Amino acid sequence: MLRVPVKRLAHGADLELPTHATMDSAGMDLRAAVEAYITLPPGGRSLIPTGIALALPSGYEGQVRPRSSLALKHGVAVLNSPGTVDADYRGELSVLLINHGDEPFIVRRGERIAQLVIAPVITVALQETGNLPGSDRGKGGFGSTGIGS
Repeated sequence: MLRVPVKRLAHGADLELPTHATMDSAGMDLRAAVEAYITLPPGGRSLIPTGIALALPSGYEGQVRPRSSLALKHGVAVLNSPGTVDADYRGELSVLLINHGDEPFIVRRGERIAQLVIAPVITVALQETGNLPGSDRGKGGFGSTGIGS
């Protein structure tokens, strides 16, 4: 098991740390470290603090992803999904939420607002070339492998 150092920030000291809900859960729930609440109007967005900072090891990233229940029930999603937390970032994790729903959404203190998935990253170096090797798909773009193409 990979161990990742986490620091509770003062405004998140009373909140639960992210954990995997079950043994096979890919993500850990991030909680809102807002003072009391923030209202997201329909179409509104806000950067929500989590009250924690991480020290991810080199070769890993954090992926901030939406919670399906918030999307289904309220139309609330992570705007830059998935958000990337680089291994060398040491600041507070924050979540950029957007309300795609028809009603205002209230983000309450301690509410689970997103998931954090820790994943390995492969570092590559692009090598410029004049020709690319062929493939079955070729230059086909969006929808080129779908039905009726």
